[in-house]
Amino acid sequence: MAKDLTFGPKGWLPTRLPSLAGKTYVITGANAGVGFQAARMFLSKGASVVMLNRSAEKSQAAVAALKAEYGAEADVRFIRMDLSVLASVREAAAEVLRTEPRIDALICNAAIAQVPERKLTVDGFESQLGTNHYGHFLLCGMLFDRLEESHGRIVVVASLGYRMGLRTIKFDDMNWAQNYGSNKAYSQSKLAQMMFAYELQDRIAAAGKSVRVYVCHPGSSATSLITTSGSPLTRALFWAMKKTPLVQTAEQGAYPEVMCATESGLTERALYGPTGRLEVVGPVGRGSLEPHAYDKPVMERLWTVSEEATGFRWAV
Repeated sequence: MAKDLTFGPKGWLPTRLPSLAGKTYVITGANAGVGFQAARMFLSKGASVVMLNRSAEKSQAAVAALKAEYGAEADVRFIRMDLSVLASVREAAAEVLRTEPRIDALICNAAIAQVPERKLTVDGFESQLGTNHYGHFLLCGMLFDRLEESHGRIVVVASLGYRMGLRTIKFDDMNWAQNYGSNKAYSQSKLAQMMFAYELQDRIAAAGKSVRVYVCHPGSSATSLITTSGSPLTRALFWAMKKTPLVQTAEQGAYPEVMCATESGLTERALYGPTGRLEVVGPVGRGSLEPHAYDKPVMERLWTVSEEATGFRWAV
């Protein structure tokens, strides 16, 4: 597709952000990397930020760092949540509903990637699918009514990895009991997230609801994602890649999700992210989106499977 020049040759930049005073942003996986940088941008404009993170220790350090930068009055806090454990997601969502009267955007940022050996979550799901897709599917469902009350947004942070692997959902073996591959399983988990988002858009439109749903990706950014869960070889390759122009900073990687949480006039059936070389770096705007990501019969079946897996039935 032609390069998106909606935001000019330099693409979307944080300088476009207005005052965000009075707004609340909930971010999963915000104690480091892209999520942390997104929190910084929201706080710099006076917003409130709620981080949903697995590690209390890292979260406390992140909150301290943000308050050191933006002042003790900066409204940032965390709620412990392990996306790979559905009971933990339920507890965290209940706490968010108890403490947050409004949510302007829920940013599904957290993920694990390139898990070298097949692992199952405590709920019995392949770890990448269980964490990246099922955890967020449940969280979004539990917070949806609060988002609707706030006329808020859901931002799903996907990955160009959706282009790899099977390019569909392996319904006959979603947990990869056979022929597990770290790339294939990761690709399916990110494709599942995208299909969830696009199906949710359709359901919201049919129900006449106001929540907007956008899908973006950070491109190739210098974060701890690969170093946290990837194999030694994958970590070594990414370390070498970070020395090239094909990797940008974590701050730049946060631009797409911050844009999708705040910018007006965006298209829902789209994928936003870097538009430069290979769409992994460069100016942020609307990139290319391959049609297998919104294959309607697959999306509908995935929705049904996801409701059954999580034990949560959406009202839309």
